[in-house]
Amino acid sequence: MPSTQIPNIDRLRALPKAEVHAHLEGCFEPSVLEQWAAQAGVPMPRPRDRLFQFEGLADFLHFLDWACGLASTRDRLAELSYGFSKLLSESGAGYADVIVNPTHWKAWHGRLPDMIASIDAGFTAAEQDGLPPVGLCVSLLRSQSSGAAAELVDALVALRHPRVVALSIDGNEAAAGRTSSRFAEAFRRAGAAGLRRTVHAGESSGPEGVRDAIELLGADRIDHGVRAIEDPGLIELLVDRQIPLGICPTSNLTLGVYPSIENHPIDRLRRAGVAVSINTDDPLLLGASLMGEYALCSKAFSWSEDDLRALARNSIDASFANTDAKASLIQALSNW
Repeated sequence: MPSTQIPNIDRLRALPKAEVHAHLEGCFEPSVLEQWAAQAGVPMPRPRDRLFQFEGLADFLHFLDWACGLASTRDRLAELSYGFSKLLSESGAGYADVIVNPTHWKAWHGRLPDMIASIDAGFTAAEQDGLPPVGLCVSLLRSQSSGAAAELVDALVALRHPRVVALSIDGNEAAAGRTSSRFAEAFRRAGAAGLRRTVHAGESSGPEGVRDAIELLGADRIDHGVRAIEDPGLIELLVDRQIPLGICPTSNLTLGVYPSIENHPIDRLRRAGVAVSINTDDPLLLGASLMGEYALCSKAFSWSEDDLRALARNSIDASFANTDAKASLIQALSNW
């Protein structure tokens, strides 16, 4: 195949890669939500055929609270986790870091160990069935207090569950404002305890959110980070420290961060030397697949197979997979 020809979807599916920015909250099937809502006697926010039509980030986040509120039992949470592993396998990914934010799951408030055990049960069953391994990034909501952040870190450190690989933070930056200083101590303690640190920034905030995540929270990885393109000095910082960005193109388009893929800065960031990876964010809610994201960008930016291989390598390197899992994926990538 000539290097300028865009690979077909099957070849992109076969590309060995990792997913480093996906939310368990974004993996609900519409039919499952409809069934659970009927069983609970809870009204649907919209008819099923328009259930995933969002008016913006705020509407999207409200929907997450509604959907997660229906996942009220261990079996439902395990079923959802198993379903994510199936999606991962179908996309050709060999590993994922998946984010879960306990604040969205009202049935599990005050029951974090049980919640993590239920999620772990689904992922463990999936791995036993030959599906890819998954690491769990437990996330703060940006509007929480410093006390709540400390409480979550204390709980994670005490639990030391092998499924949990990182502390995360997500939520609407535009609504919450510059928040990193509030969580600096919690992230410092998480890092000292051996947890990795990943931070949503530079989506609904400008580049200052990304800089805060690096300088105040010690971020090992930035989720989104696309608006770093607006600050040349920040791009230099990302390149110098090799802090990767977990970018989700369809999410950025659907939620109005950029008007079109041609306007999206992922290729400019890549060409500037930033370690960017391609991800789905909330795959089922946004109608995104991992190989579809690679196809979208490959067509828009005329990426060669060498470019795609480099991007897949970025995803593996940026992941919080263990050494053996990374080595296996890297070896498979060399044979692609």
